Amino acid sequence: MKKMAEGRSKTPAKQSSSRHTTMVQCPHHPNAHLVEDHAAGDMICPECGLVVGDRVIDVGSEWRTFSNEKSSTDRSRVGAAENPLLDGRELSTYIAPLTGRPGAPDPGTSFSKWQKQGMNASDRSLVNAFRDVGAMADKLNLPKSIVDRCNGLFKQVHGEKHLKGRANDAVAAACLYIACRQEEVPRSFKEICAVSRHPKKEIGRCFKLITRATNIDYGTVTTSDFMTRYCTNLQLPSHVQKAADNIAQKAVQLDLAPGRVYLSIAAAAIYMASQASEVKKTQKEVGDVVGVADSTIRQSYRLLYPSRDKLFPPDFKFATSVEDLPKH
Repeated sequence: MKKMAEGRSKTPAKQSSSRHTTMVQCPHHPNAHLVEDHAAGDMICPECGLVVGDRVIDVGSEWRTFSNEKSSTDRSRVGAAENPLLDGRELSTYIAPLTGRPGAPDPGTSFSKWQKQGMNASDRSLVNAFRDVGAMADKLNLPKSIVDRCNGLFKQVHGEKHLKGRANDAVAAACLYIACRQEEVPRSFKEICAVSRHPKKEIGRCFKLITRATNIDYGTVTTSDFMTRYCTNLQLPSHVQKAADNIAQKAVQLDLAPGRVYLSIAAAAIYMASQASEVKKTQKEVGDVVGVADSTIRQSYRLLYPSRDKLFPPDFKFATSVEDLPKH
């Protein structure tokens, strides 16, 4: 690397300006990845050593807090990272509670009533909804991309007031259901309801209102979208999972279970494939994982049973022959 230029370069650094951001780059090596000197606050070109930016603001945390620290005092003097969905309006002043030290003012004259006065009611609703979405996503082990898409959809619906009068957490649950389908990792309504405080009927109503008001494309749900996850939770081998997926797809193509939802068909297909393999699962075990009742699996299985010889893939190795499969 060449010797670093003394002081600051007289050559102005090129800046690619856009509507929201300004990108600093070396005028001689625009494609080089700049190195940040955190101690000096400089941005340095690794090719020629040119200091193209100085006094760079460190956006990292001021203090590092560890879980095993004895002191519970938070020494950080800054808040959370800026949320782009709130356009910077979530920035507010936090007034710490009084400690009762000698000479401190009377607790009755505390300034707590001015806490978070920088946010209006609409922004507080967004923050609370985003918190609910994050909590539900954590329980379902969903990635951050789904959380971000859900938050964006909720802000759109909330800003246009399409669901005025509906509970925000129910709307957030419906947005999370749509976001999962858009990211091609769908979750059933029962799974969403399990981590929400509202029943399936209320979340379903919000879902219908959102789809009517926004005309968004949330894709279609098939049995294959759930098969891998359910078979993995049941600890079924790959060839059984492949057979269950084939059974479900053939059942839909042949219209063997008209009026049945995809979860019922998927559960019946998993039960049939497991009964034909060496790893047999009961209807209750399948129902507990899929989230459907034993009677529902039994009824769907009876519809598939007469055509069982047409449903299995040709290379499937039967531990129990098709003729010996249970009738219900």
